[in-house]
Amino acid sequence: MTKDLDGKIVAISGGFGCLGQAVARVLAERGARVALIDRAETPYGSTSVPQQQLDAFALGNVDLGDFEATQRAVDTIAEKFGGLDALLNIAGGFRWETITEGSVHTWDLMYQMNLKTAVNATKASLKYLQQSRDGRIVNVGAGAALTTGVGMGAYAASKAGVARFTEALSEELAGSPVTVNALLPSIIDTPQNRKDMPDADFSRWVKPDGIGKVIRLLLSSDARAITGALIPVTGAVT
Repeated sequence: MTKDLDGKIVAISGGFGCLGQAVARVLAERGARVALIDRAETPYGSTSVPQQQLDAFALGNVDLGDFEATQRAVDTIAEKFGGLDALLNIAGGFRWETITEGSVHTWDLMYQMNLKTAVNATKASLKYLQQSRDGRIVNVGAGAALTTGVGMGAYAASKAGVARFTEALSEELAGSPVTVNALLPSIIDTPQNRKDMPDADFSRWVKPDGIGKVIRLLLSSDARAITGALIPVTGAVT
């Protein structure tokens, strides 16, 4: 297998989740040096992930909604690896509830989980990414950012914020070595989504490692000309 990401230092927010770990494996197989950041406690018992599971560095108990905590985590990664080449903003969450029956607090929660975490991690990482020859930021948005339906208002609004954040930052960093792009997945084939939608056709959903492969392309030197893009990654879901 070609090690086209050989030596690249990649930080992944939400790295302990199903998608974060799948993406980390794809990138590690291509030679990337991976660091996982998550609010959850590390499932590995230490900062070192057992190599038979994934060759990575893990930082748990990091409140990505708090800028100072996020900055400390990013600084720790940059100090350990000697810099940072890419940031993947995968941390986030989902709530389904109607506006009529739901809580206004859900809108704050979705903003905190899906948008503020990305803004905090990005701001904390920029000084390192701008020192890289090929700095990369990849945000995970959602197809619902473009069009949505009943019960999806708070979630979709937060993911639309991720899309606008991506576009604004790509313009701000135009001419720098850092590119900024976002993926807009449809339903991701995770155990939780299968549990929540047991009657669905899982074969139509986008696989986590499929998202990882798109991210791998965006991190490569071949993707230097791509920035400010909102890229649908939808599997067979229309």
